Amino acid sequence: MFVPTADPVREPPIIVMNTVLSLLAVNYPANKLACYVSDDGCSPLTYFSLKEASKFAKIWVPFCKKYNVKVRAPFRYFLNPLAATEDSEFSRDWEMTKMEYEKLCLKVEDATGDSHLLGTEDELEAFSNTKSNDHSTIIKVVWENKGGVGDEKEVPHIVYISREKRPNYLHQYKAGAMNFLARVSGLMTNAPYMLNVDCDMYANEADVVRQAMCIFLQGSPNPNHCAFVQFPQGFYDSNTIKLIIIKSYMGRGVAGIQGPINLGSGCFHTRRVMYGLSPDNLEDNGSLSSVATRELLAEQSLLGEFGNSKEMVKSVVEALQRKSNLQNTLANSLEAAQEVGHCDYEYQTSWGKTIGWLYDSMSEDINTSIGIHSRGWTSSYISPDPPAFLGSMPPGGLEAMVQQRRWATGSIEILFNKQSPLRGMFCRKLRFRQRFAYLCVSMCVRSIPELFYCLLPAYCLLHNSALFPKGLCLGITMLLVGMHCLYTLWEFMSLGHSIQSWYVSQSFWRIIATSSWLFSIFDIILKLLGISKTVFIVTKKTMPQTMSGIGPSQRDDDGLNSNSGKTEFSGTLYFLPGTFIVLVNLAALAGFLVGLQRSSYSHGGGSGLGEACGCILVVMLFFPFLKGLFKNGKYGIPLSTLSKAGFLAVSFVVFSVGN
Repeated sequence: MFVPTADPVREPPIIVMNTVLSLLAVNYPANKLACYVSDDGCSPLTYFSLKEASKFAKIWVPFCKKYNVKVRAPFRYFLNPLAATEDSEFSRDWEMTKMEYEKLCLKVEDATGDSHLLGTEDELEAFSNTKSNDHSTIIKVVWENKGGVGDEKEVPHIVYISREKRPNYLHQYKAGAMNFLARVSGLMTNAPYMLNVDCDMYANEADVVRQAMCIFLQGSPNPNHCAFVQFPQGFYDSNTIKLIIIKSYMGRGVAGIQGPINLGSGCFHTRRVMYGLSPDNLEDNGSLSSVATRELLAEQSLLGEFGNSKEMVKSVVEALQRKSNLQNTLANSLEAAQEVGHCDYEYQTSWGKTIGWLYDSMSEDINTSIGIHSRGWTSSYISPDPPAFLGSMPPGGLEAMVQQRRWATGSIEILFNKQSPLRGMFCRKLRFRQRFAYLCVSMCVRSIPELFYCLLPAYCLLHNSALFPKGLCLGITMLLVGMHCLYTLWEFMSLGHSIQSWYVSQSFWRIIATSSWLFSIFDIILKLLGISKTVFIVTKKTMPQTMSGIGPSQRDDDGLNSNSGKTEFSGTLYFLPGTFIVLVNLAALAGFLVGLQRSSYSHGGGSGLGEACGCILVVMLFFPFLKGLFKNGKYGIPLSTLSKAGFLAVSFVVFSVGN
């Protein structure tokens, strides 16, 4: 079980620890599980928090399994008060467990402000004189389940790792961290299956591992029946309805072709597949074919592909041949694990090219997914109720913009790399409709036409030229637009969401398309021209204040709370396009109402009610920016952004009227 984190400030350790605790407590034999936490920030606070969480796990895991607790992330479980009807033994255990969790939170909180509380000098020696981008490999066995037999009181292995980083080396962001996790886990436990979750995505279904194993271990006449099992990403906050709808329909739809797309979290991988194995290399019973045995298991070939570590090669051979790991203690693998964490270990190997999580895109999940499906594998989709994994999304504002920009940049990068679904349209084993599904995910380039469509009604109204056809053709156009709106509204309401949720979603995607996605196109252009490189920015994670009992509102079926629909603005360029679009359309409507349009010399007539309705629709879709014009503080558009947008709007009006 892999949990990657990169920044203790933007990803607070208490959030990471709740994810770890939820994974440790799943209903599966503890002697068959191991949890690896990758800390790309090389933070002693993260290590300290993991150490303290491992102590609390010895209380939390038995408690969850004894009473069959449904929610196994403590910060969510303790949101609800203890029912008065509970028996005395459970009440005592509940109170004691909650008290221990509060102690854990206080220890982590105190250590955040005082580094002297992190531990002794001997414990933190590995972290001395280190920086997040300049340090040696650190691997520490936090807890080892020695001689475990799968008893309910046992806690799985817990290992802390932080790969070596140096300023002059490219570390490949999350994909590089995941490949290091694959190598270290291969040396230590070498389990045939690997689960990766984001650090804020806790396990919400205690039987999630069993559900995935049912897919992997079911008898199937098709040897390529499953390379990975993807669970949909669920969310417990109110900022995610727009994503849930897409995943509810598109996720299930793509699952019916060649399998779901890897979403980067909540995904169970087969180690052999991540090591580059193809269905062609297997016999009907799943064992390696004689040809594959000769080609894949040659020592020199393995050293060239997996790196110059004989211990690593040995673990790869065992994984490909499905042999069980005979390692007695984790400590025996520490030296070899240190070796595979060096900055230059992957140099001239196949890591990130054909093995492990693939590089050359910030969307390493989609990139890797295409690589797997292109080899002929299929994947499986499980959508249980309740959701298997739950996390949070940043609220509307700068953090949401940054996250969407990173996703869009990574998706567009895929169009230009070796995994591009546009390449080899009829050559690889990626099915034709699956290829179109990947193209759909990567079509963030539509931000440019969307920007033009947001400005066209205003231009035509100011220029006094017709945008929409007249007469019957106008009726047909309006009918088609209306049918599309009704269909998307039906999609929302059929899943139990309201009309307001539908409107918020439509507004969200128009704003994102004309801001975050637009900047991602500039990122790609600069990268292709060799002017700059794309930069991975960690999204800030937040969590309810559980100790004060403050949590997400459960009262509204849409999950909307008092802050829903409120957008926090800042002086960054992300909010410039939206402000500009609103000002331009307001100016066009004002000119139309007072009759300031230029004279029309066209025989088809000038602009009219249709173009005015188009401007009104655009303003409605960008309503958060309209509200921001009249608010102060963090919910108001800063003067610097207003002045820039105002200058652009005046220039646009002059151009439209005078052209």
